[in-house]
Amino acid sequence: MKSIEAHYFFRLLLSFLLTLGSIAMTAQVQTAESHIENQALTGRFLYVATPGIRDYLGYGGHGLIVFDIDNNHQFVKRIPTKGYHPDGRPANVKGVAVSQQLNSIYISTLYSLQRIDLETEKLLWEVPYAGGCDRMSISPDGKIMYLPSLEKDFWNVIQCESGDVVAKIKVHARAHNTIYGSSGQWAYMADIASPFLHVADTKTHTVDRKIGPFSAGVRPFTIDSSETRVFVTVNELLGFEVGDLKSGEKLASVKVL
Repeated sequence: MKSIEAHYFFRLLLSFLLTLGSIAMTAQVQTAESHIENQALTGRFLYVATPGIRDYLGYGGHGLIVFDIDNNHQFVKRIPTKGYHPDGRPANVKGVAVSQQLNSIYISTLYSLQRIDLETEKLLWEVPYAGGCDRMSISPDGKIMYLPSLEKDFWNVIQCESGDVVAKIKVHARAHNTIYGSSGQWAYMADIASPFLHVADTKTHTVDRKIGPFSAGVRPFTIDSSETRVFVTVNELLGFEVGDLKSGEKLASVKVL
């Protein structure tokens, strides 16, 4: 690939990542309402679920930490959460997602999924799932969640209101990352043991097609808002690869020097 092409794709990827980041903040703006000393505050707040990888409690402890975006990300409060190992230790968080329509934030840990009401800040339910949980994504209408198992061979399709499983999608071997497309028609599922990105039809909850193959198992990825391009990171590559979500072909491999 010519250097100018690599530069173009890198700038395009960065643009999409920044766009996705601003969307996440906007969702927090529209759903966040904090109550401190019985005074209702509205504004832009960032919610961070901890602990992270390997149950590290030294980087925030356990809970849902709230920061004030417009006040230099000042700490506001900690909302208590569940999610424990059988021995009572806090289990690490795998994913976080928001349903604006249900005014709820969802936290997945190794074993279970929690739903917390953003207004009352109370836990509405915690549901354990066979096979564990990983990094989920919610439909644009806030009703359906695609929840990967903990590196098993399937995704669960979940009702956001109740936590009930409505479908199970077998993919390959190690379910991991998920994006629910902005159109609501497709869900994109990355299995880190497969060089393909699997695409599910959200009407039937079945795999419709595969994108790739890429050069190795698909790790974190993002898509553009029109759902025409996917940008994936893969093992053993300092950079990213690009796929066509319509044709299913791999378009480019970009090394970042």
